[in-house]
Amino acid sequence: MPGWELLGKEEKEAVDEIFDKSNGVLCRYGLDQRRNNIFRVKEFEKTLAQKLGVKHCLFVCNGTAALKIALVAMGVKAGDEVITQSFTFVATAEVVLELGAKLVITEVDESLNMDPQDLKQKITYKTKVIIPVHMSGVAAKMDEILEIAKEKNIHVLEDSCQALGGKYKGKYLGTIGDAGVYSLDIGKIITTGEGGVLVTNDDSLYLQAKEYSDHGHQDKMGVPRGEDTHSSWGFNYKVTELQGAVGLAQLKKIDYILQAQKKNKKIIKEALQNINGIEFRQLPDSEGDAGDTLIFFVENKEKASEFAKKFKEKGFGTKNLPDALNWHFAGDWSHIFPRVDIWPKSEEILRKAIAIPVMVNMNDEQINNIIKAIKEAAEKI
Repeated sequence: MPGWELLGKEEKEAVDEIFDKSNGVLCRYGLDQRRNNIFRVKEFEKTLAQKLGVKHCLFVCNGTAALKIALVAMGVKAGDEVITQSFTFVATAEVVLELGAKLVITEVDESLNMDPQDLKQKITYKTKVIIPVHMSGVAAKMDEILEIAKEKNIHVLEDSCQALGGKYKGKYLGTIGDAGVYSLDIGKIITTGEGGVLVTNDDSLYLQAKEYSDHGHQDKMGVPRGEDTHSSWGFNYKVTELQGAVGLAQLKKIDYILQAQKKNKKIIKEALQNINGIEFRQLPDSEGDAGDTLIFFVENKEKASEFAKKFKEKGFGTKNLPDALNWHFAGDWSHIFPRVDIWPKSEEILRKAIAIPVMVNMNDEQINNIIKAIKEAAEKI
């Protein structure tokens, strides 16, 4: 959650430049001369694509929109089936429902991400896309998931909204499947307040996504907006130059953010190694962990609830587990599913999980206080 921690003079100066150098042109497209041919959103896309090592990057209004746009570009229509996992923010499910497709949910395993063995059981001839979610900066088991998808010729869309900067076997999360998406909202590794990104190496998918995000505009070079061409209809998911400017300033800080939170997480985790009764989350690639969350399991859901209560009494909070499962576990989505008791493995794993947020600006005293609070809460349960 560190992006907002580092919002400061660099972001303010970047926004001021829109008025100082581009006459206050806030729209992404058009008014080329008035803005002195400076396009900040486009520059952000180019810079992030280079950072991640992908051909294409599309910056849109939020991560939910990026997910929907990707599914549209992958050809998902009413009646198709889209598979994702039981532990994810509800937006991953909402975009499937928005398109009239059938939402299929897999169990998670001790990595808290998609269980590849359950995925095999959920695939049918109607399956169009698989969406593994890299929750809290930790990779899903992409080798197994991609092998399953390849055998069935199914698209893989990585929901990396919580995992920008994380890696799996040397590759950035979000760049491994057919496409990936990131969120840049206020709680993410870097932030533009609101914002989402789609990345891909597929030229056709990118062009379809880009056109759909802008009312079908094909954005022909040198052609005025009013005379631009179109081949399909779309919608409006554009961002403004404000987000582009802030995003460029935040991108310059991402390496520091990742380094700092990994360091802080390592210190906390190592201090907890000898506590009886807790077990750490499985990490498919520990080196690639983005480091913004430390998750461990206690014996059962009653002890997890008691731990969170004791931890809160010490002045600290948890991060989604167990405090926000209502928004992050399909088993709590009675507004979507007629039955919510059909993921017993996920239920057992998630209800006993504790997630500790790791911040960039933690000093030694704060880290020690968190360690002490965890140890004391663990002793009391």
